[in-house]
Amino acid sequence: MHIILGATGHVGSALTQALLARNEPVTVVTRKASKAESLKTKGAHVVEVDVFDTTALHRVIEGGHRLFALNPPAPPSTDTVAEERKSLNAIVAALEGCKLEKIVCESTYGAQPGDGIGDLGVLYDMEQALRQTGAAPVSAIRAAYYMSNWDASLATAQKEGKVHSMYPPDFKLPMVAPHDLGEFAARLMLGAAEASGPHYVEGPERYSPGDVARAFAQALGRPVQVAVTPPEQWEQAFRSLGFSEAAAKSYVAMTRLTLESKEEPERPERGATSLEAYISALVRKSAT
Repeated sequence: MHIILGATGHVGSALTQALLARNEPVTVVTRKASKAESLKTKGAHVVEVDVFDTTALHRVIEGGHRLFALNPPAPPSTDTVAEERKSLNAIVAALEGCKLEKIVCESTYGAQPGDGIGDLGVLYDMEQALRQTGAAPVSAIRAAYYMSNWDASLATAQKEGKVHSMYPPDFKLPMVAPHDLGEFAARLMLGAAEASGPHYVEGPERYSPGDVARAFAQALGRPVQVAVTPPEQWEQAFRSLGFSEAAAKSYVAMTRLTLESKEEPERPERGATSLEAYISALVRKSAT
């Protein structure tokens, strides 16, 4: 039995569907069972458990053989780093005494030790903490920037003819479609019960905000430009979106590190979905 944390998100859902398509038994863990109804219809066993309920989570994990660990993102209105460290600690506590065949965890490009740097620090700590539990061999996926992060730009591209970005129009980022991450995670989940990675996963090539704007322009059939937010306005921009002061500061630090410390893995795993194909599908879906 595969146990999937974060199964109702972009990547967890893609992974669950990839495993079900291979006729694998899957239990998905969610705080609200209603959000997993479509996965239940496809054959997944759904368990409603809050990640902070370590006793209940331990019981679920103990009933499986392989675990996909995704630390849930905290609401931006909170101190996201503090809250995500709490949920990470709860997952680690739930693993105490468990003996699994394998753990696959979802981390990120740029993961590194440090405080106040958002997911870069928290997910690095997750990689280390899961290995230290001794519950199972760990394989870490360091995922590129999710193409789904641009989903919210559809509205501004349609209404304003703009894609808002904190990166320069020509800054190339590793990006990846959640579907491709799910497929790669499925292969790891079904692979040898041994530690591996970190596995860097990105799309067929790297893309810039300018490429995003061009993809929206092509899909929408109208001009779309990049509107760049300068660094001195980053924190206020996050605050205007409802981020707490602490969250805004950590996201600013994470954005700056991404801009200044471009990661170049020697042999990244490459998904098949191009940015153009992803944006085109997003626009088509919004029209139905």
